[in-house]
Amino acid sequence: MTDWEQRPAAIEPLLSICVAGSKRSFSAGDELVCEYQIDAVDPADIQAVEASVVWYTEGKGEEDMGVHFFERRLPGDAADGDLRPMRRLRTRLPNSPLTYTGAILSIRWCVRLRLFVRRGRDFVLEHPFTLGAVPAVVMQPVVVG
Repeated sequence: MTDWEQRPAAIEPLLSICVAGSKRSFSAGDELVCEYQIDAVDPADIQAVEASVVWYTEGKGEEDMGVHFFERRLPGDAADGDLRPMRRLRTRLPNSPLTYTGAILSIRWCVRLRLFVRRGRDFVLEHPFTLGAVPAVVMQPVVVG
């Protein structure tokens, strides 16, 4: 390859998540239904696909994470070994923890799709959503006088 030639750009796999309906906010006990799909990758290059519904904390202190739903699929799990076609995920959402935005700590929920390929790194896509309706904490300035 000469200096003036360029290597073709590597195409990253395309991951997509689509939550059924137009809701991005759910109540405890609601059913979350979504579909996910993978494209732009050779099926032989796929080692595994993980789909999960998780919550995690952000803010001060140690971050925490909980897994509500988890599914790991290997090529042997598909009749033709191809994990790329659209797949539906369905789960009933729990009573807690609810989404919360606080001054020190926040709790977030998302559907997470992770693709493991034979060569290189793994690829992750997250689709955030809200569970519950806890009002955000608004910090008021303290006036000393």
